Amino acid sequence: MKIHYKNYLNRYAKNLRNVSTYSEILLWNELKQKQILNMQFNRQRPIGNYIADFYCAKAKLIIELDGITHHSEEQYSLDVLRQAELENMGYKVLRFSDEEVMKDRQNVLRTIEIELEKRFG
Repeated sequence: MKIHYKNYLNRYAKNLRNVSTYSEILLWNELKQKQILNMQFNRQRPIGNYIADFYCAKAKLIIELDGITHHSEEQYSLDVLRQAELENMGYKVLRFSDEEVMKDRQNVLRTIEIELEKRFG
């Protein structure tokens, strides 16, 4: 499936991969190399007008991690709009806080696994 996105996002996505947050690194270490149900994930993947933190093409699943910058009302409104646009393009979006990844990673991973099972089970 061809994913349409703005070309300028490639450079920005590459930069984001080089400055990952601690929670992104922790989650990436669990997702990379097909560790969950043998599913391939990419990180910082341009999709539409956005860059998804993590993306599984086969499942059309996007995982977003929300840090402290997502706590403002303005950012929350932008996140809601972003998620609606991605879901209108046919993607499923799961959101987790940085804190969830750092303190309850097993539950985060189980939630991801359950969603993947729903999409393929």
